[in-house]
Amino acid sequence: MGSLTHYVQDGPLEDIDPKDSCLIPRNIMAEPDYIEDDNPELIRPQKLINPVKTSRNHQDLHRELLMNQKRGLAPQNKPELQKVMEKRRRDQVIKQKEEEAQKKKSDLEIELLKRQQKLEQLELEKQKLQEEQENAPEFVKVKGNLRRTGQEVAQAQES
Repeated sequence: MGSLTHYVQDGPLEDIDPKDSCLIPRNIMAEPDYIEDDNPELIRPQKLINPVKTSRNHQDLHRELLMNQKRGLAPQNKPELQKVMEKRRRDQVIKQKEEEAQKKKSDLEIELLKRQQKLEQLELEKQKLQEEQENAPEFVKVKGNLRRTGQEVAQAQES
């Protein structure tokens, strides 16, 4: 520890004692015992073989891709997943632009939309009334006709 304070005070790197154990980086993992022993009875661990990488097709494809990359030729066909993801991003951007355009509507457009909605509601109400009248029993229809004719006669007498 004395050489560390010596380093801090003097500054140069050459003054550090190379035998100082606190400054030498050590391996964090412990070394296995079987490396040093030459015991033939021990089974040494081996890396597992990846059947995909050992296949001839995979090796040929990998070699071809490396050659194309060196030449600067990128594969022309994009993977299907990448195509789908790009399409989704484009659709999302288009949708956001449409939403922004709707938010920026002028006062005139807003008023026109309100009027259009009111007219649609009135048309729906008229259709409901017509359907109710068509589905009504015959005596209700006749009673409505009699009221109308009675009102028309009363108006004619007044004038």
